Amino acid sequence: MTTQALLGARLFTGEQQLDGHALVLEDGRIADVVPESVLPAGVETRRLPENTLLAPGFIDLQVNGAGGVLFNETPTPDAALAIASTLRRFGTTALLPTFITDDPRRALQAQAAALEATARPEAGVLGLHLEGPFISPERAGVHDARFIRAPDDGAVESLVALAEQLDRLGGRLLVTLAPEHVADDVLQRLAAGGVVLSVGHTAASHERTLQAVKAGVRGFTHLFNAMPPITGRQPGPVLAGFEADEAWCGIIVDGHHVHPANLRLLLKTKPRGKVLLVSDAMPPVGTQATSFTLYGKHILRHDGRLMTENGTLAGADIDQATAVGNAVRLLDVSLDEALRMASLYPAHALGLEDSRGRLAPGLRADLALLAEDLTVLATWVGGNEQWH
Repeated sequence: MTTQALLGARLFTGEQQLDGHALVLEDGRIADVVPESVLPAGVETRRLPENTLLAPGFIDLQVNGAGGVLFNETPTPDAALAIASTLRRFGTTALLPTFITDDPRRALQAQAAALEATARPEAGVLGLHLEGPFISPERAGVHDARFIRAPDDGAVESLVALAEQLDRLGGRLLVTLAPEHVADDVLQRLAAGGVVLSVGHTAASHERTLQAVKAGVRGFTHLFNAMPPITGRQPGPVLAGFEADEAWCGIIVDGHHVHPANLRLLLKTKPRGKVLLVSDAMPPVGTQATSFTLYGKHILRHDGRLMTENGTLAGADIDQATAVGNAVRLLDVSLDEALRMASLYPAHALGLEDSRGRLAPGLRADLALLAEDLTVLATWVGGNEQWH
């Protein structure tokens, strides 16, 4: 049994910041959080740099790619692991590789790849996010409309089986869908089978969206984006996201996808803990690339945006550490709350708060060491340390 105490950094436990405390790690988990003065004799200690903050590692529920890799283009275990490895440099210690609407054969490859990658808990892959294909053609965004479809019985059984397999590995299956194209009984079967359901790429009415929440939907994927705007007579799915207290909302805080004023209003409206940060990252993140290819189309990187040649946003050029800083700067939240939006709240969204998202005894030692400017200096995934 290997025991080590990390000293010298301020700790953010998920609830509060602590000075003069040590984080005790044992066999990949957190054994204790104690004042440095009461550490037992003989414990191996490691002093971290001064003026740093040791926080729970970030959890990202929506990652299309990074490091030059696009999961849709290469739906393999190696691709999922490479994406996780790149984003670890930015504090993300667990993520859902995201596969958007595509050829069903490639979707099956992505599911198999996610299972294999999730079976390696030291790698940081936490399951799979299927963004589609059960979405609205009206709100497809950059998704390939040729592959949009409604779920049949076979698809439901397959997704429930996949959710069960991922659950046994400690992972989760998240599915983004348009509730106007999925009946309540299907939503109920998927939710009862352990699939985490989220509304996205939808033109559903306000009423239909709230009904879907009652039927088992638990979240909203990149709220505001790929949804009709709120109008006086048609509040739509966006206002349903505001009103559904039990549902979480993922948001992209890059200053481009949604005006910060809308996000500030969302934070004032939703119960605490129900708004979380996602990156929606694409292959250029972590590289100097100026473009990439999606569905054979040229996607341009310019001034923090990723866009098709006709101006449609195609994912985001952001990582979770930057999103945390943007939340503080643009949304007027405290650093503590921004960190929770990137760690504790995503853990709750997946039902994994008993193993991730806080610095507390018994939880995984998934950690991020941050400089004062939020640069990520080091990470720990299951206690495995890596300096960046």
